[in-house]
Amino acid sequence: MGEHTVASFDEELEHIDRLIRDMDELAAAMVAASIRALLASDNAMAQRVVSDDAIMDARQRELDDSAITLIAKRQPMAQDLRAVVGAIRMAGDLERIGDLAKNIAKRVSAVGQSATPRNLSHGIDAMADLVLEQLRGVVEHYVSRNAGALKELRAADEKIDVKYTAVFRELLTYMM
Repeated sequence: MGEHTVASFDEELEHIDRLIRDMDELAAAMVAASIRALLASDNAMAQRVVSDDAIMDARQRELDDSAITLIAKRQPMAQDLRAVVGAIRMAGDLERIGDLAKNIAKRVSAVGQSATPRNLSHGIDAMADLVLEQLRGVVEHYVSRNAGALKELRAADEKIDVKYTAVFRELLTYMM
């Protein structure tokens, strides 16, 4: 984003970008930990993921407050307004990712101590890696304002869909 006449406006925009990066790091950590907890039947790790959800919720509230304050004080136009509104939407998506990681973690105790079959474990792990790579890419391209690169990520999303279908089918074979 270009420099503005009022330096504090740039600082406020950078603060929002930092909050998005922080939420991204926490969401990625929550997803990774929830998958590790699931595959290792680690209830303590799962509980940490559940606890981290409160931090994620607080970060979303902080970002929303910062963005609303910026809009009210600065009345951004065009590109700046799109960036702020995009940050609000992205914060909601990152918070939702945290909720989904929490949901996975909550199911760790329900799955119990039974070992996850090797093929299923590898499939889940590979899918988590693809998701985490996608998450990092989206946030990085957003913060760098590189909309063109988002098309590549959209195409990479198909890999996740294919892996999900394979994992789901594998899971069904173990359920029969």
